[in-house]
Amino acid sequence: MHLKGKIVLVAGGTRGAGRAIAVELGAAGATVYVTGRSTRAGRSDLDRPETIEDTADLVTARGGTGIAIRVDHSEPEQVRALIERIRADHDRLDVLVNDVWGGEALTEWDKKLWEHDLGKGLALLHRAVDTHIITSHFALPLMVGQKSGLVVEITDGTERFVDDLLGGYRGTFFYDLAKQTVIRLAKNQAAELKPYNVAALSLTPGFLRSEAMLEIFGVAEENWRDGIAKDPHFAASETPAYVARAVVALASDPDIMAKTGGSYSSGELAKEYGFTDVDGSQPDFASYYRSVLAKA
Repeated sequence: MHLKGKIVLVAGGTRGAGRAIAVELGAAGATVYVTGRSTRAGRSDLDRPETIEDTADLVTARGGTGIAIRVDHSEPEQVRALIERIRADHDRLDVLVNDVWGGEALTEWDKKLWEHDLGKGLALLHRAVDTHIITSHFALPLMVGQKSGLVVEITDGTERFVDDLLGGYRGTFFYDLAKQTVIRLAKNQAAELKPYNVAALSLTPGFLRSEAMLEIFGVAEENWRDGIAKDPHFAASETPAYVARAVVALASDPDIMAKTGGSYSSGELAKEYGFTDVDGSQPDFASYYRSVLAKA
């Protein structure tokens, strides 16, 4: 319970990495505000069953304090109200995790910029980038005022992975722009926050076995290895808890300012901090890609 007393906001904590991050932070003792658009009272346009209340209950069950608040992070006034509540409740914020995404149905993987539906592309950027900017705009003054804190921008891929192994481009314009921009958001925040002893960095999981990915492979977490028959690279996948444990390790690091502005993966941080996935393994998808996929 080494994070007991810490106040955390996981923006986009309904499912996937966001849910796991909230739960693992709760297991470390933190009070976690879980936000998103899917609630027990109604689903978002993504039409998935997971809810912020479910996540908050899991946080509390693991020993933390989970607080679910419905927030559309693309709406500045809703975010302002959220931060005002956190300020009124605790007058501090120790960790901000920007994990809002919601671009699955908006990405047209097989189309070039001029072929992609422009409305979908711009909506993707609004959901995946503007939401992070809006949330940080209102949340950072709490950290600046206390002269401590950590901002974690969740993205897909580190700078090194994309540049060295993907030729600097993920193959589709809007998705690549969104994920690369989130890495830049971390760098820019780090530059402005450094004088106030607040760290900001970007973090990526590897091949993530989210709820949606398990459904795509037609498996559950209990029998996930059956999915390897469909795609042998699925063997290198990881649970959402793995990247979540990376966040806990970062939030617990007294020398976190040494990492500010950086771009990190769950696999490389596992080696540094010594945490594992739930099965005791330490997947490293970048290393796997380099040794297997990059040579194919």
